[in-house]
Amino acid sequence: MRPDQWGAGDYADRMVVTPPGGAPPPPSAPAAPPPGAPAPRMPLRRLGWRRFLALAGVVLLIAAGALFMVFTLGESLGAEALLVGVIAAILPVPVLVSCFLWLDRYEPEPLKYLIFCFAWGAFVSTAISLLVNETGARLFEDRGLPTALTAVLVAPFIEELTKAAGPILLLIFRRREFSGVTDGLVYCGLSAVGFAMVENILYLGGYGYRTGVEEYGPATGAQQVIAIFIVRILLFGFAHPLFTSMTGVGLGVAARTADRRVRILAPLAGLLLAMMLHGTWNLLPSLAQATGQPVIVLYGYLGVMVPIFFAMVGLAVWLRAWEGRLTERTLPDYVRAGWLTPPEVAALGSLGRRHAARTWARRVAGDGGVKAMRGYQFAATRLALLRDGMRRGLDRKPAERDRTAREERELLDAIAAYRSFFVGRDPQAPVGVWDGQRYHLRFPDGSQRTVDAPDEPVVPIPVVLAPPPPPVGHGPHPWHPGG
Repeated sequence: MRPDQWGAGDYADRMVVTPPGGAPPPPSAPAAPPPGAPAPRMPLRRLGWRRFLALAGVVLLIAAGALFMVFTLGESLGAEALLVGVIAAILPVPVLVSCFLWLDRYEPEPLKYLIFCFAWGAFVSTAISLLVNETGARLFEDRGLPTALTAVLVAPFIEELTKAAGPILLLIFRRREFSGVTDGLVYCGLSAVGFAMVENILYLGGYGYRTGVEEYGPATGAQQVIAIFIVRILLFGFAHPLFTSMTGVGLGVAARTADRRVRILAPLAGLLLAMMLHGTWNLLPSLAQATGQPVIVLYGYLGVMVPIFFAMVGLAVWLRAWEGRLTERTLPDYVRAGWLTPPEVAALGSLGRRHAARTWARRVAGDGGVKAMRGYQFAATRLALLRDGMRRGLDRKPAERDRTAREERELLDAIAAYRSFFVGRDPQAPVGVWDGQRYHLRFPDGSQRTVDAPDEPVVPIPVVLAPPPPPVGHGPHPWHPGG
């Protein structure tokens, strides 16, 4: 896009205000990394003694919950029913986990936090919920009340609270790993999937296989397992992730706002909505049994849960696309400052463009190039989220702003290191330098030419950058003293 033109609402209308840069030195290709050199990596955090103690405490808590659940289920179901329940309950887990990981492709969360949320829901949440629900059932029974009230008045509150506790801990102690509502959906969704998996072991192995075997034999047990699998997993398998996703939305909103009131009220509102939705879901079969009208369950399923489910799916897909477009809204600051080129920003705007960039990097730099391109895309997305947080004023304390500035510099250094693996190595393209406004290209015949940025670049043009200025940071813009 030429400087005297204005774009039509896309990334170009922010590129056109790029200020002119000085005359760059004669372009030259960057030095190639040594043969067999590994791709650069993102900087790693040091594991101090406090983090080590916290990590050890979390691992011990999850391990204790796992041992408790294995012992409790094994004692109540028996080895054979437990094995059948585990096999049947694990079958849908890869599909559900893949759906949440699909949402997280632009800026994948650290694997350790994903495993933490899943394990928290599977073992810690189920152990606490089981104890509380059994206690509530005994209290209702002692007072002459039906134990079915536990599913309506106790289970929704304790289960949603404990499922959300793990992601809430991440928000409190690892707020920088919460980049928005998408991360809230992923963390809470995985916690709910883990919870549902262990709960399904009880239903499939106990109420299904063991009950059928005790009444009529193994064939009946197998039939009941299949029937419960169809109803509980194929038809209603989305229930627990749907309930807890309400809390995930609240946590994501809290992570991206500077208003302290919203930081507190948004998670509470999401958690309360999750509890209400869960309670309503559990109330439907109780009403159907009390009134003798099983059609109530069907009405509630089709009239309430299905519309809410598709609304959440639509929201998740929209948020996924929004996260991709975030790079086009925030990274132009670094283009104007001379850190990135317009095509690189455009190539981050969708998964299709990112795939095309990786294909190009593999062609010009091999496996090291495609690994570097993956790291580059991840670092650039992190940089966009960090810049968006600066604009929102998420860092209130000087120490937080200093930490953000350091992280910004680390990301920019990582981006520069990743670029060195594939920039200037395409023999089919001229060598060039981006000066913040135009390309200065050198062609094979030795001629040099100044070229404006194309209107719709979709892959990184293999050019080097002029000597970079200081990072953008929280202070005045390096190109615009007024900020």
